[in-house]
Amino acid sequence: MWAAALCLCATLLLPMAATAEAPSPVTIHYLERRIERPTPLNNEDPIPEDEGLRGAELGLRDANATGRFLSLAFALKPTVVEPGGDLIAAFNALNAPRFVLLNMPADDVLALADLPGARNTIFLNIGAPDTRLRDGDCRARLIHVLPARDMLADALVQFLAFKRWGRIFLISGPGDGDRLYAEALRRSARKFGVRIVAETSFDVRGADIRDSALREFALITRGPEHDVVAVADETNEFGANLVYNTAAARPVVGTHGLSPATWGRPVEAWAGVQLQGRFRKLASRAMRPIDYAGWLAAHAVGEAAVKLRSAESAAIQRLMLSPAFEVGGFKGRALSLRPWNGQMRQPVFLLWPGAVVAAAPIDGFLHHRTNLDTLGLDQSESACKAFVGRAE
Repeated sequence: MWAAALCLCATLLLPMAATAEAPSPVTIHYLERRIERPTPLNNEDPIPEDEGLRGAELGLRDANATGRFLSLAFALKPTVVEPGGDLIAAFNALNAPRFVLLNMPADDVLALADLPGARNTIFLNIGAPDTRLRDGDCRARLIHVLPARDMLADALVQFLAFKRWGRIFLISGPGDGDRLYAEALRRSARKFGVRIVAETSFDVRGADIRDSALREFALITRGPEHDVVAVADETNEFGANLVYNTAAARPVVGTHGLSPATWGRPVEAWAGVQLQGRFRKLASRAMRPIDYAGWLAAHAVGEAAVKLRSAESAAIQRLMLSPAFEVGGFKGRALSLRPWNGQMRQPVFLLWPGAVVAAAPIDGFLHHRTNLDTLGLDQSESACKAFVGRAE
């Protein structure tokens, strides 16, 4: 009798369970413009084609792992546009998305942010370090998860000032990114009282630097007394060969040698080793800076939803753009958005391939708001007007 009753109850409950609606997921889009990259020198591994996307996938997994306790669900929808492809059409096909992670050059970021159909979209920039996007070319619904070049340069120059390595010999390549990186180093040198005592440029085209580095770099690095050789070579055309080939025995810093980065393989502190392990299990490789930015962007959307206990996209957007919004990032302190230009405040690591040398802001560099604001454009330095009314 009792068995029959239990069977009847189970039968009555099955339709209810079957018809219960699953929670509507918060959809996060990932939109990437592929760019053509030069062949790496010295048999180095090329930049992974899935850089950024893999980080976003891990961020989505983390968001779902936390959200399931609150009946929240998240979905990631990636779209990759090949070089020369129609990026605008790809965005329009997303049908008025609320959250889009952007992994693309600065001009493409601005083209999307200015679309009339993007008025209700929050874009999270994970691939463009251009300072102008946080300055005169900022946009009100554009959040920068990736540090700007000026933040990276400030982190490096703070370290040089702390070490009293105050004389820089600067070598830059011919690319646009090289020029912008060198410009950021000059600005940081003025900001922190470090001198660039000599500058030169180097173009690897027309020579096999693998055979001629010993002679070439000894020649071009002769000059005034200096403490470090700073290199601006974002496309990795010659910087790796500069190390140990300078005329004087000096450290190489910048894009090669001791480099500032938002993340890297040696980062293990503040439970970073746990994030590293989970990423390696997912992607079968080490986590790179744009992977970290992709993870942090998806993680931030998830954290906002969890704090609100809501999947309502407009509410999540309001919280994310609020000065009160904070998110953890395995960096030992809460990360937050600068309300005057949408840049995420965060520490920057100083790395060489085998270890973390330091984390900036360096001790002793102070700010009335937070010492994280010693890295990059401060409110008084930024020409951004799009966020007026939200600044502290």
